[in-house]
This record gives sequence, structure tokens and C-alpha cells, in this order.
Amino acid sequence: MSRSVIETVLGGLVLIGALVFFIFSYNKGDAGAVSGYQISANFSKIGGLKEGDPVQISGVKIGQIANVTLDPKTYLAKVTMEIDNHVQVPDDSAATINSQSLLGGLALGIEPGGSEEMLKQGGEIQYTQAPQNLEELLGKFIFSMQGKDKNEGDAEAAEPAPSGSTSAAPLA
Repeated sequence: MSRSVIETVLGGLVLIGALVFFIFSYNKGDAGAVSGYQISANFSKIGGLKEGDPVQISGVKIGQIANVTLDPKTYLAKVTMEIDNHVQVPDDSAATINSQSLLGGLALGIEPGGSEEMLKQGGEIQYTQAPQNLEELLGKFIFSMQGKDKNEGDAEAAEPAPSGSTSAAPLA
């Protein structure tokens, strides 16, 4: 009888712990929300960047991705960012898409320019760089190594014949 009471109490504690964890996680979900102004940038490729990913300057989070859409006229990916009000971004800044770690996850990095003019609500970053695709880089590397191996084989075939073979008289 006492064993079933212990199991019931233990089960209740586990449920309460799970409920507390759920409430904490739910409330923490909005902790990263940014209230500020929106700016945008157009990219030829975004490599999996999505809403909620961080926007950073020098590795410090200054905002997050608010929206990712396809521009129907240019067929470029339009990335809209929500930037903290206390951070001002020069209008000649550049935007790049970077990986956060080797395990994945992307962040939009802003390289501040030197302009005195700052981007305002609805402003657009003109200078962008699409992310480097790891598969493409590996493919180029492997292809270049195959070409190097082939050239080494050609060089070996072009070596002179051994000295014991018959050949034309030396030129004087």
C-alpha cells in the first residue's frame, strides 16, 4: 500500500516539474523578441536563413529576422530584420549570412559602414553577400584536386627516357 502512495506522489512531482518546465519554456519563447525598427536586404541565396534567426554586429545580437519573402520582380530573397531601437546602422553597411557554429544555425551579420547617415524604418541595406555553400566549396576542392592528380600523371609521362635507351645524338 505504501509503495503505491510513493509512486503516486513521485508521479505527481514529475508532472508538476514538467508543467513548470513547459510554462518556463513558453514564457522564455518571447524573451528574444525585439522591439525596434525594420530594415531589409536582398540576397541571391539565403541558405536556410529563417524567421527568428539572430541579426548580429561583431557577434553581438542586435535584432532578429522578422520575415523572409521572394521579390516577384527580381526573384531575390528579401530578408526583413527587426533591429533594436538603441542600435543605429549606417546606410552604407553590408549584410552577410554566416553560420553560427559547425553544428548549424545561421545568423545575419551586419558590417557597419562609415557613413554619417543611418538607416531608418523601412531602409534597405544595398551591399549583401550570399552564404557560401559547403557542398559547392567541397565540390570545387575535390575537382581541383582531381585536376592536380591528373597533371602529375602527365608530368610523369613526359619524363625523359632512361639513359640506356637509343636516342638521337646530342645537339652541340
